[in-house]
Amino acid sequence: MMARTATSISEVICNGLCIGCGLCEAVTGGRVRMTMTDFGSLRPTPADDFSPEEEAQLLSACPGVTVEPRHTRAVQRDLVWGAFSTMRYAWAGDPEVRFRAATAGVLTALGAHLVRSGQVSFVLQVMADPDEALRSRWVMNESPEAVIASTGSRYGPAAPLAGLMAALDHNRPFAIIAKPCDLSAVHRLSRSDPRLDELCTLRLAMVCGGQSRLKKSWGLLAEFGVDEEEVTLFRHRGFGNPGPTRVETSDGRVFEKTYMELWGDEAGWQLETRCKLCPDALGESADVAVADVWPGGSPVGEDAGFSGIVVRSDAGEALIASAMNAGDLVLGEAITPRQFDDFQPHQVRKKEALTARFTGLQQVGMPTIEALDLRIVELGERLTPEARSKELEGSVSRARTGRFSEPLPVAGDKR
Repeated sequence: MMARTATSISEVICNGLCIGCGLCEAVTGGRVRMTMTDFGSLRPTPADDFSPEEEAQLLSACPGVTVEPRHTRAVQRDLVWGAFSTMRYAWAGDPEVRFRAATAGVLTALGAHLVRSGQVSFVLQVMADPDEALRSRWVMNESPEAVIASTGSRYGPAAPLAGLMAALDHNRPFAIIAKPCDLSAVHRLSRSDPRLDELCTLRLAMVCGGQSRLKKSWGLLAEFGVDEEEVTLFRHRGFGNPGPTRVETSDGRVFEKTYMELWGDEAGWQLETRCKLCPDALGESADVAVADVWPGGSPVGEDAGFSGIVVRSDAGEALIASAMNAGDLVLGEAITPRQFDDFQPHQVRKKEALTARFTGLQQVGMPTIEALDLRIVELGERLTPEARSKELEGSVSRARTGRFSEPLPVAGDKR
């Protein structure tokens, strides 16, 4: 059976391929809004209110349809990690940023440096919603202080691209800090909106372990006996590396869990379905991608904070040099792709499994994601026949039992 992709945004959603990036809201000028579903995912609502022109533009860029790296002049190429020019340890030059931020503060340090040095006018990114602490919202930060105030990973749903058209309408150069899937959408959209390549001059990504549904955070609150409306702070990590997950309430209660207490069991991550089918969690559309660098893939305790950077473009190299010269970034030793494999073993396993998973979906007539120039076929050949069969059969079983499907969002969900 031939592989196929979704032919409508509704089909993307119903087959579990929507990540809630926010592009639908941006392209429609806010007529279609990102809303929180009852199972804790952001989805465009209503999902059938696009003009033919809007839907065509969206389908050409949607990361639930196609994922594609940006082609650069990077001097090295790796089967797993793609094109790169530099792989190094790195951390924020400011000890306070390094401590407060997730993953040693590299993305925060780079974003703040870009604004401080005048290389961009603002940074499009996400931060904790000051009115709903569990949730995230997009912001355009115009000062280093604002970038630093937005520091910290947001493991729940986030829609940074909902602010993309507002950013473009400013008609000033800007940077974006987002997930790899978001940056693939930016790259694909640039074919129909040339303003992106002119104005979105730096694209920074975290190497992504997957986006958890808000259901994960709701479950933690239930464990603590806290209602969402009582929460004034929900910090996923940071204030150490990796730092604790911390919840504060309006009546002064404080709850914490360690990173491994919350994330040690992968079966409880509540990941979006699309994350289990992601062809590029490594940021191949970014100028710089930043990753955790824990040997074996998990922390064994707290440390001062270290990141790994993967620089993929001339613009990325220039940014790293500028930030280092200004003291905003510190570079450590070189890292090899095989060391990164050890730091991110789940990423390697997923990339090797994807072709088999997609084949299973094809067998039951479901759409898959077109992975252009991401080498998943070659990586899939590294699986043993037994492992390949297990992945394929698992996808078929999950599809037939409805585990990859979801209903269309309706007005009046939790958002």
